[in-house]
Amino acid sequence: MRRRLLRRVTHSRTFQNALGTGGAYYLRLVWATSRIVMEPTDVYSLIDPHLPIIMAMWHGQHFMLPFLQLDDPKHRAKVLISRHRDAEINAIAAERLGIGTIRGSGDHGVQFDRKGGVGAFVAMVDALKEGYTVAMTADVPKVARVAGAGIVRLAAISQRPIAPIAMATSRRIQFNTWDHSVLNLPFSRLAMVGGPLINVPPDPDAATIEQCRIEVEANLNANTKRAYALADGAAP
Repeated sequence: MRRRLLRRVTHSRTFQNALGTGGAYYLRLVWATSRIVMEPTDVYSLIDPHLPIIMAMWHGQHFMLPFLQLDDPKHRAKVLISRHRDAEINAIAAERLGIGTIRGSGDHGVQFDRKGGVGAFVAMVDALKEGYTVAMTADVPKVARVAGAGIVRLAAISQRPIAPIAMATSRRIQFNTWDHSVLNLPFSRLAMVGGPLINVPPDPDAATIEQCRIEVEANLNANTKRAYALADGAAP
């Protein structure tokens, strides 16, 4: 009885709105009190000529993503967020921070259509055509640090480049979850490492898709390692 009541409360729109809004305020606090380190330092001038882009991140590193959007119409962005009920709070927080949302799953293999994958894919293609940068996590659901082919197919069809992005803070709480999620803490050194841009040719064959998928994965892992080194003051 108590479990059913708790579930009803936590799944209510009022509760999710409160938590999502509170989360947005908390993330603003983290950003406002952190010292930002970007590599390369001129990342925006390097990316601007290629906008809109597809921003790729690993699960668990995406919470500070909205703050990469500049107050400039050409930097407007949308983020892919799961349709899962538990992801509703993330969607509310993103919208409170000025990021549009696309609901669905990015890469589910044979189950691609079951969780809104096809509709989300079409919505991402349309958003890129309209000039929105699209941000999404690149790893296969429930398999951390392994890039799926979905983001490569999106780049092939849209003919927009993929930008592997990693973010880390010096003060953080690491959770023992499949996606290595981290709670970023205020008063940190916040490091963001991006690039290089990855271009996928139109109509790629299976071998090219796999080659690009491996490239996305390798660059995300390299950027993640570098971001943590910069955040922790261990980088030369």
